[in-house]
Amino acid sequence: MIKNKIPLIITLALLTYACSSSEIKIDPTAPIAGKHHFIDGYKPVLNDNFVQIVVEIPTGTTAKWEVNKDDGKLHWEIKNGKPRVIDYLGYPGNYGMIPRTLLSYESGGDGDPLDVLVLGPPIKRGTVIKAKIIGALKLLDGGEQDDKLIAVMEGNSFYKVNSISELEQSYPTIPPTIQTWFVSYKGPEKLTSTGYSDAQTANEILAAAIENYSAKN
Repeated sequence: MIKNKIPLIITLALLTYACSSSEIKIDPTAPIAGKHHFIDGYKPVLNDNFVQIVVEIPTGTTAKWEVNKDDGKLHWEIKNGKPRVIDYLGYPGNYGMIPRTLLSYESGGDGDPLDVLVLGPPIKRGTVIKAKIIGALKLLDGGEQDDKLIAVMEGNSFYKVNSISELEQSYPTIPPTIQTWFVSYKGPEKLTSTGYSDAQTANEILAAAIENYSAKN
C-alpha cells in the first residue's frame, strides 16, 4: 500500500513546486477588473449622499492608471510604448473617478469622468470606496475643464473636515500643497488653477457631470 502511494506523493510535490515556481508570474501591467464595469456599473451617489469613487492611483504612487471607457477596467496608461509613470512626486491623495459622470466637451470639459482626490493613506488600486465631498480644485488643462473634487472618507483624521475652509484651519499647508502639485506635475504652464470652490459648488459640478453622463447614455 505504501509503494502505491509514492507516485501520488511525487506528483503532488511536483505540482506544488510548479505552482510556486518563478516561472509563474503575475503581469503587473494587466488590466484590473472590478465586480462591475467601473464607469457604468456603480451609482455615483449613495442614499447617504456619499459618492462612490474608483481608486485609480493610490496616495504616494506615480504609476498612471486610469479606467478604460470601453471595457470598464483599470489600465496602466501607455505612453511612447511604455507604461506611464509621472516624472514628479507621488500623488498627494488617493486619485480616482466617480462612476456615471462626464465632463463633456460640449460643457467645456475633457470628455472624461469626474476626478476626485481622497485625502488619507494609500488605498489599493481598483478599490471602490465611498467618501464625503468637501470642495473642488478648479483646474484648466489646455483650456479644458479638469476640476478635481476633494473628498474625505471614514477611518482617518481627515473625516472630521467638512469644507475647504475647515481643511485650511486644521491643516493649513494641505490646500496649497495640493494646488501646487496639480499645476506642477505635468510641467510648467500645462495646467492652471483659479483656486478652490466650496462643497456646494463641488456638488453642483458633480450634479452637472451626472446629468452629462445620463444625456450621453
